[in-house]
Amino acid sequence: MRANQTPKIFDFENLSFRERRVRSVVIQILTLFALLWFGYEIVDNTITNLEKRNIASGFAFLESTAGFGLSQSLIPYSEESSYGRAFLVGLCNTLLVAVLGIILATVLGFIVGIARLSRNWLIARLATIFVEIARNIPPLLHLFIWYFAVLLTLPRPRGSFSLGGIIFLNNRGLFAPWPVFGEGAGWLLIASAIGLVGALGFHVWRKRVQIERGHGAASYISLLGYGLPLLALPAVALVMTGFPISFDVPALKGFNFTGGIKIIPEFVALLFALSIYTAAYIAEIVRAGILSVSAGQTEAAYALGLRPLATLRYVVIPQAMRAIIPALTNQFLNLTKNSSLAVAIAYPDLVYVFAGVVLNQTGQAVEIIAITMGVYLTISLLTAGVMNWINAKMALVDQ
Repeated sequence: MRANQTPKIFDFENLSFRERRVRSVVIQILTLFALLWFGYEIVDNTITNLEKRNIASGFAFLESTAGFGLSQSLIPYSEESSYGRAFLVGLCNTLLVAVLGIILATVLGFIVGIARLSRNWLIARLATIFVEIARNIPPLLHLFIWYFAVLLTLPRPRGSFSLGGIIFLNNRGLFAPWPVFGEGAGWLLIASAIGLVGALGFHVWRKRVQIERGHGAASYISLLGYGLPLLALPAVALVMTGFPISFDVPALKGFNFTGGIKIIPEFVALLFALSIYTAAYIAEIVRAGILSVSAGQTEAAYALGLRPLATLRYVVIPQAMRAIIPALTNQFLNLTKNSSLAVAIAYPDLVYVFAGVVLNQTGQAVEIIAITMGVYLTISLLTAGVMNWINAKMALVDQ
């Protein structure tokens, strides 16, 4: 051994394959025992602290009476409902914001992303300004701008903005007529469903004809194919059932409107804030996806006589989607998780209702936080799974 050479206690480089495999197994076993011990200590410490504070554990509290009201509920709910019912109300409100926000943000993001590539200087610059402003303002500030600076500055109910005397907008929300279904309305729903299926069937047939013949059905045939199932069947059902649908129109009584449907300002503020903030990122994703498509594809489409809009729709966007979809998944997940900011303006989402009000009343912190985390984890995994399935359908298949 050389004088300046340090002796090796563990000479891992000269181990045999069998020795390396044994070493790997031993390390994994020790790591597993360490994780199990760590988990046991956390559980034991939690149980001990709950017992010291005389806090009951378990999920029996979900059957207790909530005793508080909520400003928005998609399912029947009252103060006499249980905490479990309140959890479902918060979950439905969260899903409503998430689904509508994803749709609105995707549509707006695609429009702005395409506009940024427009040859029109003004449109391209306006789209750029929108992106730079929207994505560089924190989502919580977006929420405060829409709620405090826009919606709460609207007039009071007596000075509401009115549209046709049936739609009213004020600082307490948007009030609009709501359909009331009477006897025989089920036949209308059945006719509408049959009409939708018929229109979808005609669309599939029209696409097949276009592929086989190189052109689609005549305009009047397309009009009949879509119009008859979607409009004629429900109209016939309405006449035959004696118009079983009426509308509950909102009316000002006292200091507020009653009747119809009410869209609270907290919901509008959260929806707009999340949609606009996420749309700015989606716009950049769309722009990058379009730029990833070879310019030769566009030139070939122009050489075949396609117009710019048709080229974008049938040539560029389908190829760009392969690059757009994976990045869209992250934005959809971020929008869903950012919906928890609703607690800042008291919108009754899952976090505000369940991890806020219910937690403060019951003190069941461990169970409530665990359920809330599980719900968001489940939503995120389902969203990612659906997007991965769509991405797999869009991916190129090697022949």
